[in-house]
Amino acid sequence: MNTAGSDLSPIIGLLQDISKKSNSSGFVIGLSGGIDSSVAAALCVRAVGASLVRGFFLPSGVTPSGDEEDVRMLGEVLGIQVTTVPIASVIDQYRKMPGFLESSYLVGNLMARTRMTILYYYANQMNRLVCGTSNYTEFLLGYCTKYGDNAADVQPIIHLTKTEVWNLARVLGIPDRLIEKTPSAGLWQNQTDEDELGLKYAVIDEAIVNLENRGWKPVTPEEHQVLEKIQRAGHKQRAVPQVKR
Repeated sequence: MNTAGSDLSPIIGLLQDISKKSNSSGFVIGLSGGIDSSVAAALCVRAVGASLVRGFFLPSGVTPSGDEEDVRMLGEVLGIQVTTVPIASVIDQYRKMPGFLESSYLVGNLMARTRMTILYYYANQMNRLVCGTSNYTEFLLGYCTKYGDNAADVQPIIHLTKTEVWNLARVLGIPDRLIEKTPSAGLWQNQTDEDELGLKYAVIDEAIVNLENRGWKPVTPEEHQVLEKIQRAGHKQRAVPQVKR
């Protein structure tokens, strides 16, 4: 298990290395106003400079109004340009598909994949790389959308638990308001991550640490619950199955 201390060199080195090897002109990143995208954006700025990082705020029809203000504040703190591209009208076009079902789960996945499509459009246009914002906790539990928020050219915080991301945010000088904000994917009204996961992040992260140290053998009810989620999410962690030549 990695800890988020003051030594940022492995992450900064990763971002600089992939940027150089790909001959890219920097990074684009989706900003939600949440802690993960804030930390990932700050790391990109440390790696290549603010002028080579472009943030995109991609609100839907259910995005909380305060998120835009939080994203704007982050952009000012980091000194990066932020472009807003609303996606509500795009999602409305999906509703015209035959057999469309108005499900929070299904529409939420459409939102995540639509946002990533937009990020890759601008990345292609600007010769930049898409920086991912997935953390270790959510990756292990499968709390992400395939080809949505887990699709990226680089994942600088995917080795850090949610607790470690919060700790790193303080090292990076992320505003307290963003650190203390209730985590939410913003996929439907009043949605929160911890409600959806069924456990607090602190409990989940403690269970992950204990499971790793104990060879993935659960003892407590929380550890059993977390391990079950991890096992169910295995298909999201593995490469796409294919026949070998």
